[in-house]
Amino acid sequence: MLDALRKKWDEQPLVVIIFLAAFFRILSVIFSKGYGMHDDHFLIIEPAQSWVDNFDYNDWFNIPPPHSLFYTGLHFLFFKGFHTIGIYDPQVKMFFVRLLHALISLATIIIGYKIANHYSGKKTARIVGLLLAIYWFMPFLSVRNLVEIACIPFLILAVWLLINNTPKKYFINCFIAGVLCGFAFSIRYQTILFTGGLGLVLLFQKKWRETILLAMGTLLIIILLEGVIDFFIWDKPFTAFAEYIRFNVSHANAYFTQPWYNYFLLLGGILIPPISIFLFFGFFRSWKKYLILFLPSFIFLAFHSYFPNKQERFILPNVPFIIILGIMGWNEFISQSVFWQKKKKLLTGCWIFFWTLNLVALPVVSVAYTKKSYVEAMTYLSEKKDYKRLIMEESNRDGYSMPPFFYLGKWYTEGYIQTITTQFSIDSVCNMVKKYPTLIPNYVLFLEEENLEGRISNFKKCFPDIKYETTIHPGFIDKLVHWLNPINRNSVITIYKIKD
Repeated sequence: MLDALRKKWDEQPLVVIIFLAAFFRILSVIFSKGYGMHDDHFLIIEPAQSWVDNFDYNDWFNIPPPHSLFYTGLHFLFFKGFHTIGIYDPQVKMFFVRLLHALISLATIIIGYKIANHYSGKKTARIVGLLLAIYWFMPFLSVRNLVEIACIPFLILAVWLLINNTPKKYFINCFIAGVLCGFAFSIRYQTILFTGGLGLVLLFQKKWRETILLAMGTLLIIILLEGVIDFFIWDKPFTAFAEYIRFNVSHANAYFTQPWYNYFLLLGGILIPPISIFLFFGFFRSWKKYLILFLPSFIFLAFHSYFPNKQERFILPNVPFIIILGIMGWNEFISQSVFWQKKKKLLTGCWIFFWTLNLVALPVVSVAYTKKSYVEAMTYLSEKKDYKRLIMEESNRDGYSMPPFFYLGKWYTEGYIQTITTQFSIDSVCNMVKKYPTLIPNYVLFLEEENLEGRISNFKKCFPDIKYETTIHPGFIDKLVHWLNPINRNSVITIYKIKD
């Protein structure tokens, strides 16, 4: 058995890599429910389902959002198809959404392997393929609805078409590469930086026709998806893109403002040192030799390092390219390095340390049910036949949490009392209830356990007759992330029924 596997690895490594990638992605498809971050649910799933239900959840058709509707629109078509064939269960729909994303993500692995094999041969390609397949965070991220992940297959395929110089098809490949870059742009606007880098490389190489064809393909899709569609929705082309620029410029310092080196620290951590250091070294060392890979990635990384708002997910489109170029550059370096030729045991030890940590984290993260308490709370209420409205009690904090109504299966066509915070007290709720009796909730969700008894007593000032229903706990990863950094909320949700 072991000999057969070794032979397969030697003769057909890509088959083994795809098998491993598919195995862990299927685990994520089955078990990794919920959503990873706010945006992969509330900017994609929530509005798409609301459109299917003839309700504009975020009022985006009246007030243009600061991002493209293309990716959200694809989910709308997907959900519409589900309803056509009689599939209504949110968890079933999300299972197929995760499955589709997992299958598409395999393209990144296959093309990444081909690029490495093209430049550096099978030995390097095997390592690149393995890392793209089973880096501890890859299966989990591959099934998420993050635009930063969804754009990657388009970008990496565009790069491959420019690299794979088949004379008879090269010019049409350049145009198709541009088309793919156009789709990537309509999923994640910042990818225009990557596309611009590809164009600059072609210009440096004095490939004028190729540059023009790349630009034509990109502009064609951008005009169709961002110009024509926006004109039909808002009577003005490129409305969403203009709003995106305005919003990000005005909110550049409103979120996670970090120093320029923040992404180097982040990537250095998640890629696991010392291998992450090897990857950075290889990435920068081989810039001139593999300019078609380096320059687009470097421009993307440099811009995001310069821009004040540095949310972790923003840099994700660059990760596969850092891995590909990093391994190619590192392997070429150690093959010529006198030091590393004498320190092969040290190098082997570094990789053993890396794979040990990676393979411990991989199965745990791959099956992580994130934001479990929020999803399960909505699912619980969706099964209550007497459910009318809910209120979120978060009087221990200034902000408030958005409930994932997708799993509740109900939308609101009129205002509702959503939350109690330090800014909107129980007294304010009482006044609203008196003024608008039709908005009275009949379920309350207490988020977190801090001062829970006191908050329940305070809540009874307005709603004296409440009955305990259930307590829903977060998943293991949510607890772990909260333990590592308390800024990530660990929301135990306690549900009470408000009696009439």
